[in-house]
Amino acid sequence: MATVKDWTAHVIKQAEIDKYLVDGKDFIDEEKIFEEIEKGKKPDKQRVRDILQKSLEIKILTPDETATLLNVEDPELFHEMQEAALEVKKRVYDNRIVFFAPLYLSNLCVNSCKYCGFRAENKEEIRHVLSMDEVREETAAVIDEGHKRMIAVYGEHPMNGADYIAESISTIYSVKRETPTGNGFNNIRRVNVNAAPMEIADLKKLWRAGIGTFQVFQETYHRERYAELHPANTVKGNYRWRLYAMHRAMEAGIDDVAIGALFGLYDWKFEVMGLLHHALDLERQFGIGPHTVSFPRMQPAPGSFLSENSPYLVSNDAMRRVVAVLRLAIPYSGLIVTAREEPNLKRDLLTHFGCTQTDASSKLGIGAYAKKLKQEENIEKVQFMLGDQRSLDEVIRELANDGMITSFCTAGYRCGRTGDKIMTLLEKGVEGKFCKLNAVLTFREYLNDYASPATREIGEKLIEQELREIEATPFFSKNKLLPTFRSYYDRIARGERDLYM
Repeated sequence: MATVKDWTAHVIKQAEIDKYLVDGKDFIDEEKIFEEIEKGKKPDKQRVRDILQKSLEIKILTPDETATLLNVEDPELFHEMQEAALEVKKRVYDNRIVFFAPLYLSNLCVNSCKYCGFRAENKEEIRHVLSMDEVREETAAVIDEGHKRMIAVYGEHPMNGADYIAESISTIYSVKRETPTGNGFNNIRRVNVNAAPMEIADLKKLWRAGIGTFQVFQETYHRERYAELHPANTVKGNYRWRLYAMHRAMEAGIDDVAIGALFGLYDWKFEVMGLLHHALDLERQFGIGPHTVSFPRMQPAPGSFLSENSPYLVSNDAMRRVVAVLRLAIPYSGLIVTAREEPNLKRDLLTHFGCTQTDASSKLGIGAYAKKLKQEENIEKVQFMLGDQRSLDEVIRELANDGMITSFCTAGYRCGRTGDKIMTLLEKGVEGKFCKLNAVLTFREYLNDYASPATREIGEKLIEQELREIEATPFFSKNKLLPTFRSYYDRIARGERDLYM
């Protein structure tokens, strides 16, 4: 068997970088990005309002337009940006918030990222890779919370390479649990993956295993800062291998990809511009932008001085600006805010700034779900510290009280509304209509099977409001969707599960 050193030496395939370059250059032109940010300073109010109108037409912004929004300082004008961002979210995604749970399957890693608790040199970390039996146990515990969507997270190491990931995806899908009320079974219906960049041949293995969205974060788009944080003798030290991870995934047949940056490693305005340029290059080369965009903020990590002392740590106000600008700049993409954030900020970003997805009842320790370990009981096995450790039920109740409906919908993926198909539907506001119906159906399941009495009381009021709105919306009657929807809703209320439009 090859050593870890030998494996590491053969991971990167230079030809699978070069094929996407243009005249030997990648799509991150740092000098140009700084010029765009500088040019956007002291923006004219009317120009800002014209840009907001373009976003409301669900059109991706240009770099110059995005830089203009990044430089808005006037409180009144920023309030207009916030309102426009929320309106864009409503037009594309309605009032839905999609929930998922992260499952960490391994903390083995060959890399040496200075901000991460999993880095190879961290002697405080107790290493473990979940066996398939342990994957089943962890999945069962996640399902028993009421979850139906999962993101499986893996470090970069030969013991958790493509074959292990593919096997664990299949294992997660295989787990079925009887609901607490005895109304049939619940299971994970969508497995997304956050893993290291791979070659096209390995990515095809994940596609055949039924992967949902493939997620790789660039961490920082700034080359010099990237090199400081990721030693050159590691796999992750190759900036371009990571930069084109999503391009290779698209070529491998995975048509739902997700991009992100770790905010706090470098200047937040530069990172927003990097994310936009990434989305634009995916559109240019494949005709499809990212399905979701993430902007996790660096949090304290065991054994990492940098995680708490970076000169680029991002304030709460800056995070609000990050979300508002991303919602306006890439209007069709889902925006993910995670349990890294404290509850109040997370709620604000979901209800007032246009985020569309979040996690809850999250545990980052390897094997922590089945053992029901709290973060402080498993600190030596976590990648970073969470800001929100509330249960799924608590977060659902809070959002329902704010008029936001929880969705566990995975129908679009199983009906083939992915890739370029879903992008067109999102831009036209059609996918959001189907998602509204499916959100109500999956929320009905949750209220019946898992909700606490307090959550059920609030949820019943919200779902009645949603039903009245659906009945009054011409789109549903015009397209003859109401009879099927009513039938599915009644059947779910009587105990059937997993019916979708």
